[in-house]
Amino acid sequence: MSDQALEKGQARCPGEPSTQEIIARDRVKAPQWVTSESYQFMGDEDVSVDRYIDADYAQKEYDRLWSRTWQFACREEHIPEVGDYYVYDIGKHSFIVTRTAEDQVKAYYNACMHRGTKLRPSGTEGSATVFRCPFHGWTWNVDGTMKEVLCDWDFPHVNKSEFSLPEARVELLAGFVFINMDKDAPSLAEYFGPEAMSHIEQWGLEDRYIVAHVSKIIPANWKLTMEAFMEAYHVLETHPQVSVSNADANSQYDTYGDHVNRFISSLGVVSPHHRGRYSEQDVLDQFTVGDASVLEGADRTLKEGETARQRMADMMREMFSKAADTDLSKVSDAELLDCFSYTVFPNTFLFPGISLPMVYRFRPVADDHRKCYYEVFFMHPVPANGERPEPACEEHLTEHQSFCEAPSMNDGFGAILDQDTENLLLQQQGLEASAKPGITLGNYQEIRIRHFEQTVDKYVNS
Repeated sequence: MSDQALEKGQARCPGEPSTQEIIARDRVKAPQWVTSESYQFMGDEDVSVDRYIDADYAQKEYDRLWSRTWQFACREEHIPEVGDYYVYDIGKHSFIVTRTAEDQVKAYYNACMHRGTKLRPSGTEGSATVFRCPFHGWTWNVDGTMKEVLCDWDFPHVNKSEFSLPEARVELLAGFVFINMDKDAPSLAEYFGPEAMSHIEQWGLEDRYIVAHVSKIIPANWKLTMEAFMEAYHVLETHPQVSVSNADANSQYDTYGDHVNRFISSLGVVSPHHRGRYSEQDVLDQFTVGDASVLEGADRTLKEGETARQRMADMMREMFSKAADTDLSKVSDAELLDCFSYTVFPNTFLFPGISLPMVYRFRPVADDHRKCYYEVFFMHPVPANGERPEPACEEHLTEHQSFCEAPSMNDGFGAILDQDTENLLLQQQGLEASAKPGITLGNYQEIRIRHFEQTVDKYVNS
C-alpha cells in the first residue's frame, strides 16, 4: 500500500522490519514492557515558535508549568543518611531536599523565614544537624521545625510552632526523589499513569548508582534542547559515524497519557538508509560505543548464519556482567543493546537499557530563556555484593567546552553529545529570524515532540 493510501500517522519506513520484528528475532526474549506499543496520531499542524523565543512565554512556564509538575530533584543515594541534603533549583525557586528519617524525605523552600536569605547555597549538597541562616542565625531542625531565633526577646510576635520551613511535596520512585510545588497535584503514580508506572517498576533503577554526572549550559531554549533527543530522524545527518549500525528510521515511538513518551531504537542492525551497502560483518566491525568498539580484543568474525546483533548481544552481556560484577544472563538482548528513551514530563529522560544507562535532565536558565542547563547522569548496576558506591560528583563544563573534556566522559559518546547540541544555537537563532511562525513535524518519527508540546500547552494555557 502506498503512503498516500494510508491514514495519517500510519506510515512507517517502507519495506523494512519494524522494531518489534527486529526484537522478536532475538535469542534472549524481551519482557512485555519492551514488546508493547502505544502510538496515536496527534495531528499535523505546525507548532508555534513563540514558545522557544518569547520571554513572556517562559514566564508563563514558571507560573503555570514548573510550579505544578513533578520534577526529578536528586537520587536517594545523594541523601542516604538522616541530615544529608541536596539543593535543587528550578528558575527562581530553590529547595533543600533532605532525609529526615530512614524512610522519609522532605523538600524545604530554601529561604530563611526571617529576611529570606538562602539557608544553603545553590548547587551544594552535604550533611547537617540543623539548617542555620548564615545572616542572623535563625535555625531549623532537620525535620523543618523551628529551633532558635537569635535574640528571641525582640520577636515576641514569632510563634515557633508556626514558623516551620514551608515544604514542597515529595515522592520516591525507583531511587529517584521527585518534588512538586503544587499541593493539589495528582500523585506521582497518577501523573505517570498505570502503563508507564508498570514499565518503571520493572527496571530496577533503584539498584543502580551514579558513576558520572556531567553538566553544561546549552545556548538554546530548554524545550529545543530536549527535543534534539526525542527522535532518531536526525541520526543519518548528525551522527553519520553510528548510522551504519543503528536502525534509525525503523525506531518505534510511543506515548503514555500526558506525561510520558518513549522511543526504542534498535542497534546492531543496518540503518534502512544504508540497506544493501553493508554486510552483517560490516555492522559488527563498525558497531561502537563512543569511539572504541565494545568488541575490542574479541573475535570479530561472524560464523555462517550468525547476525551482528546476536554476536553483539552475547559479547555485551559478558562484558557488562564483568564490569558491573552482576548477573545479566536473564536480561534480554534488546535491553542490553537497544536505546530505550523515556521522556518524563517536564524535563527528564530515563534510559533504562544496559548499554546506554543514562538519565538526562534539562532546566531553563532563570534569567535567560535562550539558555538551559543540560545534565547527563550515567548509572551502573549496584555490584552483586550489594555495596553501593558513592554517587559521582558533578563535573560542570563551560558553554564552549566539548563534552569530551569531562574526565568521566567516554570520548566517543562525548563527540555524539557535541553533535547533538552543536546545532542548537543555530536553531535558536534561526527560529528568531524565521518568517515561518511554526515548526513542521513528522507524524510518526517526531510524535514525541508533538506530544511533549501539547502537554506544555495544557499547562501554559490553563
